[in-house]
Amino acid sequence: MNRTGGNLYHNSTAQWLAYIALFGLLAIIPVVGAEPFQLRTFAGYAVFAMLAVSVSMVWGFGGILSLGQGIPYGLAAYCMGATMQMQFQTPDEPIPSFMLTNELEELPGVWKPFWHTHIGLILALGVPTLIMTVFGILMFQARLAGAFVAIMTLAMLNAFYSMAQDLQPFTAGFNGISPPNAFKAFGVEVDPYSPMMYWLALGVLAVVTFASKYMLQSKFGTIVQASRDDAERVRFLGYSVAYYQVVVFVFGGLIASLAGIVWVMIQQYVSPTALETPFSIYMVVWAAVGGRHSLFGAIVAAIVLNYLQTELADISETWQKAWLLILGGIFVAVVLLLPRGLAGAFEYLIGWIPFGGRSAKPAARPEAG
Repeated sequence: MNRTGGNLYHNSTAQWLAYIALFGLLAIIPVVGAEPFQLRTFAGYAVFAMLAVSVSMVWGFGGILSLGQGIPYGLAAYCMGATMQMQFQTPDEPIPSFMLTNELEELPGVWKPFWHTHIGLILALGVPTLIMTVFGILMFQARLAGAFVAIMTLAMLNAFYSMAQDLQPFTAGFNGISPPNAFKAFGVEVDPYSPMMYWLALGVLAVVTFASKYMLQSKFGTIVQASRDDAERVRFLGYSVAYYQVVVFVFGGLIASLAGIVWVMIQQYVSPTALETPFSIYMVVWAAVGGRHSLFGAIVAAIVLNYLQTELADISETWQKAWLLILGGIFVAVVLLLPRGLAGAFEYLIGWIPFGGRSAKPAARPEAG
């Protein structure tokens, strides 16, 4: 069967309208009467969607398979946890209870900056960004690629995980940091069960998504994707491939850092699980299922897969235990049947809709979606 017309999937205006429609629909969830617990859960889905966008930027568009997106996420989460914990402490009781349990007699120096909320927020973004910048420069100046980058990022992730567990007097070890009160800023307390928290999480997701989309449609984004497809040719044209790789790697880390900050605001808790290997692999799976060349697909997949996990867990404990097998089956099916993810399937289907005057042949390379 022949198709006529261009593929609407690749129309830039249609793509922006699709994102606006998606976030518009998600924004009305509190209005339609969602319960407080549901709002908190949905805010968590927005955080997972941020992480999927982060992986899509780094892996899908940058061609950098990072298995360590949990590094900026976890470090930002710990900084945010420390900030919220110090909002609870007073000059008369400056030391958190878990430090007293570990026989610390005074507040460690690394914790003192978190007395100031604004400094804590700066550190929550700055520390992961600095580490990802240094790490990225070391890797990409050495022209590491493919499996070598995956191994390096995974090794770094495990190193930070071990530190979070072993430095118990400073991180509370496996028990984690549990700030007693909700986050406060500008005299406002952000209740994790409130519509405010949900809209805040969704707003951050929208901002990072639109910023990513804008970046990908700029000259910078074109060079990044060209470097992914043929790095040597890009070098031959006079561009520094390492520079573009470092920038997109750090930008992806910044998105993951924002996700870590928002997550602690929602959960009021952070532990070494934020730095566990399986969690970082889940991020890759979400992006792969949705389509790693599509920010839209990554967002939808992260939300749908986590919603499905929550619903199955509510049905029975057996389904909850079987979730890893179900997720693995979904991933294998997508890899074998839909190598470009759900976004690729949607691209094919939308191509049957007549649009424009050109033939709707599949694009040679996936475009930013």
